[in-house]
Amino acid sequence: MPRAEVGTPKYLANKMKAKGLQRLRWYCQICQKQCRDENGFKCHTQSESHLRQMLVVGESAGKHIADFSSQFQHDFVTLLSRRFGTKRVKANNVYQEYIQDRNHLHMNATRWVTLTEFVKHLGRMGIARVDETEKGWFIAWIDNSPQALAKQEASMKKERMSMSDEQRERMLIEEQIERAAAEAGPSGSKPEDSPPAEELGLKRDESSEKVVLSFSAKSAASSAAASSGIKLNALKPVANPLKASNPLKRPNVFKQAAAASSSASTSTESEKTNGKKREAPMSAAERLIFEEQERKRRRMERQAAV
Repeated sequence: MPRAEVGTPKYLANKMKAKGLQRLRWYCQICQKQCRDENGFKCHTQSESHLRQMLVVGESAGKHIADFSSQFQHDFVTLLSRRFGTKRVKANNVYQEYIQDRNHLHMNATRWVTLTEFVKHLGRMGIARVDETEKGWFIAWIDNSPQALAKQEASMKKERMSMSDEQRERMLIEEQIERAAAEAGPSGSKPEDSPPAEELGLKRDESSEKVVLSFSAKSAASSAAASSGIKLNALKPVANPLKASNPLKRPNVFKQAAAASSSASTSTESEKTNGKKREAPMSAAERLIFEEQERKRRRMERQAAV
């Protein structure tokens, strides 16, 4: 049947039926013709005009598919960047807005069979950030334009200027630590049979002499021996300071006087028997007192002589 003339009721009826979006499977991208049903699409594919177009496309089918794919990607990314910007949005929502144009390039003419494959392609090419959730695939456009890169660099420069010296030094140290860890990652694995690292710390030398601290009072015998130059036996145990006499206990005065008198009598008897008198050794305190008295006496004599 010949086509209805423009303005006739048949022409208007056909236009009303073709209004709105039709099935994607009944669209011929080569001829850019939308069919309303399967029978119409079958008749179109058997027509002479469609067969001539297919012969032309068949000579370089890969080139035509690549052109359709690049054009579809350009139109889709343009809509994504202008409509949503860098916001994260569902991929199906962007596609629904894209196909609202009646004369858009259909996906069945590209190398991508489904929208999921096309979204994964955008993620691999670095055009958009892609993530899959329970609600579907979400994409966010990555702005790599020179204006956006210049703006981002200006903002980073402003942040670096506002950053204090301490924060900058801390960030540099963290970057150096991360770089060292990354370099030591592949080649820094320690073998299992390697000896453990020695712990640094204070160690006592066993060969050195032991230091003994005694809190007991120095006995009179030891002081006398030290002043007289007599060496005491080193193997003789020292008196235990814990067994000292109780300071609250009062000494017996009569017992001490009797002991002093007995010691004096024994000393006089020994001196008489020996026939000569021995002088008692002087302690360090007594020696200092004696020297001070001699010094005062000499000073007084010198003053008297003057």
